Amino acid sequence: MQADAILDTHLHLVDRTRLDYPWLKSALPLRRDWLLEDYATQARQVGIGSALFMEVDVAEPRIEDEITWVEELAATGSFPIAGIIASGRPEADDFPAYLDRLADRPLVKGIRRVLHVMPDELSQTAAFRDNIARMAGPDLPFDICVLARQLPLAMDLADSAPNVRFVLDHCGVPDIAGGAWEDWAQNIRDLSRRPNVWCKVSGVVAYGGPAWTLNDLGRWVDLVADSFGPDRLCWGGDWPVCTLGGGLPTWVAATRALVAGWSADDRARLYAGTAREIWRV
Repeated sequence: MQADAILDTHLHLVDRTRLDYPWLKSALPLRRDWLLEDYATQARQVGIGSALFMEVDVAEPRIEDEITWVEELAATGSFPIAGIIASGRPEADDFPAYLDRLADRPLVKGIRRVLHVMPDELSQTAAFRDNIARMAGPDLPFDICVLARQLPLAMDLADSAPNVRFVLDHCGVPDIAGGAWEDWAQNIRDLSRRPNVWCKVSGVVAYGGPAWTLNDLGRWVDLVADSFGPDRLCWGGDWPVCTLGGGLPTWVAATRALVAGWSADDRARLYAGTAREIWRV
């Protein structure tokens, strides 16, 4: 395997014959199945050697069914699935019992609760924060999925659970097409001062508008790299959402161009090394 082989930390898969995805009703460009065999063909062509499955916000009663499905996919060996970042509901009373059940599912390496579609108050409740703090026990990282305007909420959440490792998805969802730089940049710098927060370089091709250029993306990626440093950055493909900005091969090519000037060690950390430390894979 080549030196810069990638561990993709953000792979979504969709099979509507197996699970229920309420959000797809309002996401016409993505409203179809996105299967492992389709991803694997592209991934191998661009140097992705393995991936972490990222939960896809299935209907709440199907959360553990999604885990079972991905466990079955991983067992086939058709493409290396290094782990699962499972969906969770930290606001729920039964979240501690859910954590206990996950202890018997070793492929689960982390948890995410999509927050950008929920009221801002959700992550500020005592129940939510107490349950997030419980994740320090099984040492499960929590992926933070918020909009740029919600980055202060991410800071508050990280401060409320200093013994939990947090990973900011998609560079905090900047409005690259709209050029909304100042508040986002300041909040990223502030968030990066929390030593228990890492940043995932992912998603940005979907935020740059239909005619984004490498230069358009460069300053946003550079800012997160300068803020978090190579030891707290990992890479995510965000397939199939990346198809809204050119697709997986385009995003991989853009990434390799953006970090071509980095040292070999720093590139290796971005592509796989830091992810292996975060999720213990």
